Amino acid sequence: MRIVNHPNWVTFAKPPASLSNLARVAIFINIKLSSFRFSFHKDIIDYRDILLVSFFNKGVSCWLINIYSDLSHTAIKYLKDTKFDLRNLLVMMGDFNIHDILWDPSFSHYSFISDNLFAIADLFDLSLSYSFDPVPTRYSDNPSKLNSVIDLIFLWSSSSELNTHCIYPD
Repeated sequence: MRIVNHPNWVTFAKPPASLSNLARVAIFINIKLSSFRFSFHKDIIDYRDILLVSFFNKGVSCWLINIYSDLSHTAIKYLKDTKFDLRNLLVMMGDFNIHDILWDPSFSHYSFISDNLFAIADLFDLSLSYSFDPVPTRYSDNPSKLNSVIDLIFLWSSSSELNTHCIYPD
């Protein structure tokens, strides 16, 4: 992953251990939010494709997690098998590489790996947030394959923003 620096954004990405172990996930925070004091936490989760960032809101530590789960779903399996205690996880987002009818009406099957993803979300009191204007999040280069939805956002279940986000195809 090539990280682009921009004066209006702070980038969080795990430095590569080697060229064969490059991180495939990053979080970009607008500098206007710097008063929330964002911090990267590999001391809690030190995994190539999972990025955990904390911030403070009214003296309370809150969390964001960004995940890239490859076609073997290794990041999801890692999260399912790893025990850690996070209170106030507000957002879990990422490319989960799961095709499922639950969030993609163009796909006709259910994937058992979705059960693991929802179990993880339940541990943190998160709910899948559906875009109010559904569009694909993965556009196929092959015209014989359908576009799909594999990028998902889970929000704190009591969030007023649940199911109110919009995805721009650009």
